[in-house]
Amino acid sequence: MHSRSERELGSGFPAVTTPLHALTLRAAANSIRAGELSSEAYTRALLERIAATDANVQAWAYLDPEGALAAAREADAERRAGAPVGPLAGIGIGVKDIVATLDQPTQLGSPIYTGARPAYDANCIERLRQAGGFVLGKTVTTEFAFIHPGKTRNPWRAGHTPGGSSSGSAAAVALGQVPAAIGTQTNGSLIRPAAYCGVVAFKPTLDALPFQGVNVFSPTLDTLGVLARSVADCALLASCLADPGGIPGDVEPIGRAPRLALLAAFPWVATSIEQEWAMHAALATLRDSGAVVTPVELAEAWHDAQRVHRMIMLYEGAQQMRDLQAREREQLSAKLNAALDEGREFGDGAYHAALARRDILIAAITEWLAPFDAIVAPPASASAPADLTHTGDPSCCTLWSLLGFPAVSIPIAVADNGLPLGLQLAATAGADERLLAVAQWCEERLAFKGLL
Repeated sequence: MHSRSERELGSGFPAVTTPLHALTLRAAANSIRAGELSSEAYTRALLERIAATDANVQAWAYLDPEGALAAAREADAERRAGAPVGPLAGIGIGVKDIVATLDQPTQLGSPIYTGARPAYDANCIERLRQAGGFVLGKTVTTEFAFIHPGKTRNPWRAGHTPGGSSSGSAAAVALGQVPAAIGTQTNGSLIRPAAYCGVVAFKPTLDALPFQGVNVFSPTLDTLGVLARSVADCALLASCLADPGGIPGDVEPIGRAPRLALLAAFPWVATSIEQEWAMHAALATLRDSGAVVTPVELAEAWHDAQRVHRMIMLYEGAQQMRDLQAREREQLSAKLNAALDEGREFGDGAYHAALARRDILIAAITEWLAPFDAIVAPPASASAPADLTHTGDPSCCTLWSLLGFPAVSIPIAVADNGLPLGLQLAATAGADERLLAVAQWCEERLAFKGLL
């Protein structure tokens, strides 16, 4: 007899032993759309998986199992009544807890907002629902999506950080608690936790996905993105959140081996030997498959990018949170208070000079990358640190966040310490479709066994 957590629906369909929670987003949606699987059965399997695996990881800031099952039953009823079935077909998605949701609290990783319920959905949640999906639950974020960690632990080793700030989203996807999740990135908040947790993250071009209704820290840098266990699933979810035609839901094969620039390290952070060797092995495999890989270095004139990013981020964060900090300083972490205090020290002139410098860097690096389909680089300097008091170094993600360029992280190896390592790919603004195609080409050639 098969359990409810196995894909088995009705006498007309053969039993399949793949656990339901291990289905990809695309496979689950296709099965529900075809009538082979009910949204209720799939949602129940996810909730059972959460109950079985979350005690040591704590990926969820808010979860209402009965509410999730009710949403699933509603999706099933609508489908049986002949309503159009959207591409997400009754699938529950994890949502970072800085994204406004009408039916669930949005607590921003802060005691200041414990139990807070917005009276509206963020634009991306409206689009999620229009595509047939629903909010399974709210995933843990760092405090205001900055650096003070939440309760989530790394799903591979609970004594290590999952990364941040999209901590719960990455951990939940890695464990099969949810097929995909929504996150955000201002510095390294999608790419780094994906690398630490052994999943795929896609940070689209700045503003490719709507940010309205998401808590703002830095208007210039904040970017909505997605996490899943494959490039194809990231593309599917992102396409549902984007403007029509903005990001394709189906990744078209690139049709040839890609031209890749290789940035082996960033000048502002040292890369560990384990990360270097993992990338070396991965790139050897890609070369053997025909990829043209050209080593490059960041021009010395561009080495100020990290400083420029920090100035913009902290100045804007201080402006955004000025009134809240004045009112609730004692409720904010020491790390956040220090960062906001630093941001207030930057004058308007220095901030506007940083914005102008960003424009120059965008133009220069766009031209630099023109001969390539994508650039590959480490997504993090090493595997996840054994320290739950911080979320690791985001510096490998800073450049693409500053420029607003799309980036993807794919898992490529497991280090000697049993933790995953990734590969980051980036492209110029607007080249999301090409970047996804290149990332999928690489993913298909780089074997990786995750936690499922």
